[in-house]
Amino acid sequence: PVDRAATCPLLLRTFVKRGRHHSSSDFARGAAPTADEVPLHGWQDTSLYELKELLKGVHPAARERGLVFSFSQVYPDKRGALVLREVGSCLSLKRGNDDAKTLAELQFMAGDHLDIAL
Repeated sequence: PVDRAATCPLLLRTFVKRGRHHSSSDFARGAAPTADEVPLHGWQDTSLYELKELLKGVHPAARERGLVFSFSQVYPDKRGALVLREVGSCLSLKRGNDDAKTLAELQFMAGDHLDIAL
């Protein structure tokens, strides 16, 4: 586990959209969809459940009951093109199978983004 008191957190650029994920072309134009950006902070041992709870604290639409939070990681492939890869989902009111997945397990690196569909 990461010593959160001694380790500086990562700035996580998250992009939130209702109904579906952003498309890879939204990120490929050289600029991310900043109108939907919600910056969060976390460590490599931050779980999807923790990210969901952080998002609920700062994004009003994420507080609605009965939501499914679908997480995709946005990262450059070997050619440099940005790729969206679905990595898990969480339910707003219940525990699920993907809640315990951490950023380290997703091989999240500084500079990657998270796209979250509500």
